[in-house]
Amino acid sequence: MSGEVVLHSCSGGRVPSPEPFERIYREHFRFVWRSLRRLGVPDADLPDTVHDVFVVVHRKLARFEARSRLTTWLYSICLRTASDRRRSSRYTREVLGERVEATAGEEDASSLIERREALELLDAVLAEMPLEQRAVFTCFELDGMSGEQIGELLDIPLGTVWSRLRLARDSFRQSVTRLRARERFSARRVGVSR
Repeated sequence: MSGEVVLHSCSGGRVPSPEPFERIYREHFRFVWRSLRRLGVPDADLPDTVHDVFVVVHRKLARFEARSRLTTWLYSICLRTASDRRRSSRYTREVLGERVEATAGEEDASSLIERREALELLDAVLAEMPLEQRAVFTCFELDGMSGEQIGELLDIPLGTVWSRLRLARDSFRQSVTRLRARERFSARRVGVSR
């Protein structure tokens, strides 16, 4: 990093000043938050998970050799942290979409309900996807990144990007079909039981 001030410890080793970490935190906080959210970290866990990511960044910053872009390095930490959190937490289904709040005259109640249902469906579908596919899918479909950008961000070959995207799209279609069929079946059962 240019302009980095390096301090020397008593043992003679190099210790980076806190300034680079603070700059990384300020400049990339939103990127880390959004990445974790897209990787399926529940809203209630986001503050703690973002903290966990930046603890790792702080601990490993002195060893970061800039062989990849900083965002690639940060995203890989987000991916591992989200994966660890997913494995260690009790699995609960929570809506990860934006909170939908009515504002005066903006949208009517039915469109707000439809939007919330669409976000719940998206969350349910993404929750079923393997994390590696979910990362590529959300970067491409939701963030509008190119295959080359995703490959660089995830530090994977372009062919792997397209392969994971194809698998994720197949998984997405199958999950949507299955979840919609389940909803229709539930709606019919409720209608019959009355």
